[in-house]
Amino acid sequence: DLANCKLIAFPIGIYKAMRSVTEGIHRISLANNELKSLTSRFVTTFSQLRELNLAGNYLHRLPEEVTSLLHLQAIDLSRNRFRRFPEPLTTIAALETINLEENEITEVPVEKLATMASLRSLNLRANPVGPEARLLVRPLVPFDLLLSPEEPVPKA
Repeated sequence: DLANCKLIAFPIGIYKAMRSVTEGIHRISLANNELKSLTSRFVTTFSQLRELNLAGNYLHRLPEEVTSLLHLQAIDLSRNRFRRFPEPLTTIAALETINLEENEITEVPVEKLATMASLRSLNLRANPVGPEARLLVRPLVPFDLLLSPEEPVPKA
């Protein structure tokens, strides 16, 4: 747990200190720091992650290597700066929960999300998502989709 540490990057010393035990690390929290990016080294080092909490940072994209997190079940990317849905997540078969609340996402890869067999919950509240995301309703997809209520259309 490295939450609330004012980190601007993942500490390189931790890679060296934990080299022999990275296979046993299944949960990491880097919430509420000042991270602007996540390195491919981080993802490949902690390849056995099941839960990753990156809430409350300045992230706007994920490294492509995130697709190698084959055991990842939950990722929290809420309160970041994503403008696009991080599409590499759609290839992670084990992923059950994606939290992207309070970002700046306008478009959602509806077709790719619909093919995610393990996905149980997708939180897109407080994002300016377009109307196509509202098409992701049961029975089309087997997961819970959380969206903010639509703004009423102003009358001219």
